[in-house]
Amino acid sequence: MKQFLKYTLATIVGIIIATLLFVLISFAVIGAIAGSNESATVLKPNSVYQLNLEGTLIDRSKDDPLSGAFAQMVGKTSDNTIGLDDVLSNIVKAKNDPNIVGIYLKGGSLAGGIASIKEIRNALIDFKKTGKFIVAYADNYSQRMYYLVSVADKVLLNPQGMLELKGLSAQTPFFKKTLDKLGIEMQIVRVGTFKSAIEPLINTKMSDANRLQVNVYINSIWNTMLKDISASRKIPFEKLNQYADEMMMFQPTEKTKQYALVDSLVYIEQVDSILKQCDKKLKKGENLVFVKHSAMTRVADTAKFDKNKVAVIYAVGEITDADGEGIVSKDLVKTINDVAKDTQIKAVVFRISSPGGSAYGSEQICHALKLLKAKKPVVVSMGDYAASGGYYIACMADKIVAQPNTITGSIGIFGVIPNISGLNEKLGISYDGVKTNKMSDAISVTRKFTPEERDLMQNYVNRGYELFVKRCAEGRKMKVEQIKAIAEGRVWTGEDALKLGLVDRIGGLNDAIRLAVEKAKLANYNISEYPEKEDFTTKFMKNFSKDIETRFMKSQLGDQYNLFQQVKNLETLNGIQARLPYDLIIR
Repeated sequence: MKQFLKYTLATIVGIIIATLLFVLISFAVIGAIAGSNESATVLKPNSVYQLNLEGTLIDRSKDDPLSGAFAQMVGKTSDNTIGLDDVLSNIVKAKNDPNIVGIYLKGGSLAGGIASIKEIRNALIDFKKTGKFIVAYADNYSQRMYYLVSVADKVLLNPQGMLELKGLSAQTPFFKKTLDKLGIEMQIVRVGTFKSAIEPLINTKMSDANRLQVNVYINSIWNTMLKDISASRKIPFEKLNQYADEMMMFQPTEKTKQYALVDSLVYIEQVDSILKQCDKKLKKGENLVFVKHSAMTRVADTAKFDKNKVAVIYAVGEITDADGEGIVSKDLVKTINDVAKDTQIKAVVFRISSPGGSAYGSEQICHALKLLKAKKPVVVSMGDYAASGGYYIACMADKIVAQPNTITGSIGIFGVIPNISGLNEKLGISYDGVKTNKMSDAISVTRKFTPEERDLMQNYVNRGYELFVKRCAEGRKMKVEQIKAIAEGRVWTGEDALKLGLVDRIGGLNDAIRLAVEKAKLANYNISEYPEKEDFTTKFMKNFSKDIETRFMKSQLGDQYNLFQQVKNLETLNGIQARLPYDLIIR
């Protein structure tokens, strides 16, 4: 009876907690839906676009007003995301609208890829051509955010704040010892001396080839950052390297002004008067009107309707063959085919931000793009990554546009089959069975490869590599031997890829759109984005349980969530892969 009462009470408590959680989430959903139906923003004279540099920068904005509500429920800060597409669009609106007099960049800890940050930086440089001002203020600037705000007319820092300037480092987590303890051997077949994606599974440190390529491309990225900062702040390149060696964030704050890294050391209360001084047309007694990012996205697009369209197709995340997050190959192929059939679409920009993934999925997407290119111009815009499978799906385009600090190349593939015999032995599990043919039980995860099986797998991977190289040669109008000379899985920056003929131009998404318009010979057009964004309600109802689980894990694990996700994703690495190093962290 005692046990019965205990379990009955536990069940009742569980039901009560689940009911309360459902009610709270329901209220959050209702509030989120209500909040998402806000009216269009009408800009007033003397308006300033205020962009808060907080949260995480992603390629494409998501309708996700629930994040703040859920974070509050578990006692954490909101996992806010900002879409690069919205930021670029808002900067153009601010540039063209006479009511906007300037941009205020507030805060300095937005997390995002270096190429995406450069894309915003370039848009701000274009904005400055109007003569309107840009002012930045933060209590602390991360290194990437300082790179972004260094373009501002005035860079302001809290007198007790920090400015991070220390150079870049790159780290990869290695799992071999963990796998050894579990009794799991990752059996690898690959093509490419530099194809280092599998190293975390079989090594405990970087190979010499991988160390060489990473050293080359992080120095290329760092040099691009310093050249840009040097041009904006009028500080010699060599001086910036000296300041970085001093580890600026732990130097007295006064040094940041002494070195001309910032213009003034002020508290937040003083920023308003500085902004007013920047608006030369502001009359005495008038105040500035601050328009936050969310409100700016609701400013009406003044572009006139035109039946001619330029499609921007987004391919963001890992390439997979199964349903889930990232680039699901069959879904993207359907989107590409739908765009090909639409007679109003005259040109296509294929926006890629992907480290690669399934080689099979990459080939299906590449084939669909080849058919699309036969009907209308296709221009690729590379984001932070377009490497390995990400380059595979890019190579067929008429033209490829990349940022100088885009990570690309990595033309190579590998196969991974785990051998869990050691784990089974630890658990006391054994196998026995029968078979009809010699290879009926081939490529089993319960034992090591036989020499014959390894040869079969290696030949399969070799054929996949030859096909990858052939596609690149065909798309880039180069000889197979030329591609192989720069392939071998080696990773390049966009700047180096331009010299090697892997990309055609340096630039961002808007540059790719202009190039596509030029190739289609369009005078007037409208932009249409694909696949269409799901509204919040639809997405929430489709992914309710998964979404809640993800949010909960992020809230509890914090910075360790990415490591948890890497370990969890090891189970999906079966088969032939065309992807970057499993997780290269650039700081």
